[in-house]
Amino acid sequence: MPNKFIEMMKERRTIYNIDSSLPISQEKLITLVKEAVKEAPSSFNSQTSRGVILFGDEHKKLWHNITKETLKEIVAKEIFTTTEKKIDSFAAGAGTILFFEEQNVIKELQQKFPLYADNFPVWSEQSSGMAQYAVWASLAQEKVGASLQHYNPLIDEKVHASWKIPSSWKLRAQLVFGAIKQQANEKTYINDDIRFKVFGEN
Repeated sequence: MPNKFIEMMKERRTIYNIDSSLPISQEKLITLVKEAVKEAPSSFNSQTSRGVILFGDEHKKLWHNITKETLKEIVAKEIFTTTEKKIDSFAAGAGTILFFEEQNVIKELQQKFPLYADNFPVWSEQSSGMAQYAVWASLAQEKVGASLQHYNPLIDEKVHASWKIPSSWKLRAQLVFGAIKQQANEKTYINDDIRFKVFGEN
């Protein structure tokens, strides 16, 4: 019998071709995001992950007013058209989830457990990655397409100012979501012998 969790993981794919409709209600999506982040593990149960969910005009503001305008200032004019099309494809979605990590909690843990001080920022990144994956996989179960983007730190200052985000929240990723207009191509895998080693096997 197939493992249910592995089967769920297989449904999570990077979906770029999305639109602004959703197969579930906004309320259900918000609940799903909250629950997925809350259940994602974190070192010392530090719960450093934070989330901001943008819908409609707020979502478009992120991509058109902030990200596109920021990139326009630094991307060469001759290649900006390609960049603009990519940004517009994100704006065409239904919303975006901004993932942050609370730096004050990390600093408190560093002070409380100095022996592990260097590790807490690393563990925070791992916690964020697991929270992002948990949300992404959960969306896939509801047939909501998504792609994970990383325009931080270029957009950080404007994001914080636009939505009055606490300065201690560090932006780590942006998950764009919407209705799936076109499925992802078939996923390919490199040979297991390259990726895995097993010792002491019976």
